[in-house]
Amino acid sequence: MSNVSDVAKNFHQFIGDGVAVVDFWAPWCGPCRMLAPILDEVAAKVTEAKFGKVNVDESPELAKRYQVMSIPNVCIFKNGQLVDRVIGLCDAEELQSAVQKHL
Repeated sequence: MSNVSDVAKNFHQFIGDGVAVVDFWAPWCGPCRMLAPILDEVAAKVTEAKFGKVNVDESPELAKRYQVMSIPNVCIFKNGQLVDRVIGLCDAEELQSAVQKHL
């Protein structure tokens, strides 16, 4: 289980300031479960960004708003605006690189 917490309830506050990385996932999704430790690893290394998760089954309105059609879908926000995303399972280096270019 990931150490990155669910941010659905305070989503807009979470993404509103600075760089926020949000993993849109579902518990039944194998690649999503495989991404969880990778997300934890990157979160531990990239302390300048905030990391959170949104379960698409519990928050379909957020998934729809940000056009999440495939999961895992890691969205990168800067000051409330979606600036980048990584779709599908990726390694730590790819995810870290995607996040760091927005810091």
